[in-house]
Amino acid sequence: MGVVLNIENGKREAASIKDLIDLTSTDMGRVNKLILSKAGSDVEMIPEIANHLISSGGKRLRPMLTLASAQMFGYSGEGHVKLATSVEFMHTATLLHDDVVDESGMRRGKKTARMIWGNQASVLVGDFLLGQAFRMMVDVGSLEALDILSSAASIIAEGEVMQLAAAKNLETTEDEHFAVIKAKTAALFSAAAEVGPVIAQATRNDRAALRSYGMNLGLAFQLIDDALDYGGTSKDLGKNVGDDFREGKVTLPVILAYRRGTKAERSFWKRAIEDNVTDDTGLEKAIGLMTRHGAIADTIGRAGHFGEIARDALAPLEATPQKSALIDVIDFCISRVN
Repeated sequence: MGVVLNIENGKREAASIKDLIDLTSTDMGRVNKLILSKAGSDVEMIPEIANHLISSGGKRLRPMLTLASAQMFGYSGEGHVKLATSVEFMHTATLLHDDVVDESGMRRGKKTARMIWGNQASVLVGDFLLGQAFRMMVDVGSLEALDILSSAASIIAEGEVMQLAAAKNLETTEDEHFAVIKAKTAALFSAAAEVGPVIAQATRNDRAALRSYGMNLGLAFQLIDDALDYGGTSKDLGKNVGDDFREGKVTLPVILAYRRGTKAERSFWKRAIEDNVTDDTGLEKAIGLMTRHGAIADTIGRAGHFGEIARDALAPLEATPQKSALIDVIDFCISRVN
């Protein structure tokens, strides 16, 4: 069962990241070549596992943010390609690790690496990709960029541990959930957007604008993912609808539905999340309760709020094609629910 998600009455033209793709296409070609080169190893299993995920159809949104934000401030060197590749490797490594922690079976419509090669191999290849990412950061020669991305790597790991500590805890507050997704998802968006102006030697205000843009875009992006798990399609998600429910994840729609529910409804959530009673009938009931209490709609509303903060962060910057494309990304992320 799913619900139709729509947050606009007068629907605008469908949001798209076409301009971002077009603006970064030449540089992304170089990034893709570097990805294939740096994912190579004499240890046969490493490129097999890395390419399984790398070639599985992700949008590569994060590296495109790095490329566009560097272009935006007139950068003309080679460093943005290496940093964009580092960002993609960091993201891929976290997906490999996440799938092991979450015991996930599907990723982007394919079996996860852990289902094919096992947990140990997935974790170790994730570690290899992180190592390659840091080697490329060092090659760029910017201590500030290295500091930003290495700090993001630490924050992402902290977010994973925070999520593990809060697993199946229905008393998790909205603020606590935001802290987790800020670390797990938004930190890399923020770092990806900030390192572009850093190597372009933009002003501190310009850097802060892109950092804020990336952070709030990342929060919006993750909240829409939270909503789509209960009201989207497998095509939207790149995984099975209801996976968060089946894995007992306490995401924002669950938090809101649990807090707003009756005593009997809260008992249902405790059985589902804490006792792992998560069959298809339970998923159908969960979606019904979320719909009744406006939990999915309000999750989308929170995402829209962070999207507006991201838009406002860019507002003072000079009008450029890259700025316009980055604004389109916000609309695209939110519009995935329509």
